[in-house]
Amino acid sequence: MVGLHEARPTDLRLPPGQRPQTAWPVLHYGPVPRFKPERWNLQVYGATLDGGNHTWDYAGFQELARTEVTADLHCVTKFSLLDNVWGGVLAQTLLELAPPAPEVTHAMVWAEYGYSANLRIEDLRSPASILATHRGGEQLTPEHGFPLRLVVPHLYAWKGPKWVRAIEYLTVERRGFWEERGYHTIGDPWREQRYSYQEG
Repeated sequence: MVGLHEARPTDLRLPPGQRPQTAWPVLHYGPVPRFKPERWNLQVYGATLDGGNHTWDYAGFQELARTEVTADLHCVTKFSLLDNVWGGVLAQTLLELAPPAPEVTHAMVWAEYGYSANLRIEDLRSPASILATHRGGEQLTPEHGFPLRLVVPHLYAWKGPKWVRAIEYLTVERRGFWEERGYHTIGDPWREQRYSYQEG
């Protein structure tokens, strides 16, 4: 089990501009997709080390090594949920099973309906980045991303899409859905990297 933070007073664990919150609001763009296990798969493609595409169906994904990560969640709308216990498959596990080519610098994480979020490859490789299926020991609800959402605790939560379906390895950075609409390409909450005008 990975623990991202040490025991510290709450105010020292909050990035600038954030407030602690106990309720987990439902925030997303577009409708909640209907899950059909027989049609679901997760793909890793793009600039892979072997040049191929790697795919897991729903049953195959359930067989991957699972773990738990205790980490806070910081939303760009300025609320933070502390001490979440996320259960699922570490992003590192997929990076090991489907390694990126040496020249890969970024990844595009694709979700249902063409939603996307770009990440530096080192953000995806972080030991706390997890493809979550559970929170607090309970399966995620569809509104919160079931069957699979990415959680990258050291970045704002929009960098962790709900309803993940694919990871594309990139050798040249591209902007994802919200990044194309004015959000920061990195999204570090400790630096308040909310908007693209801050990138310069």
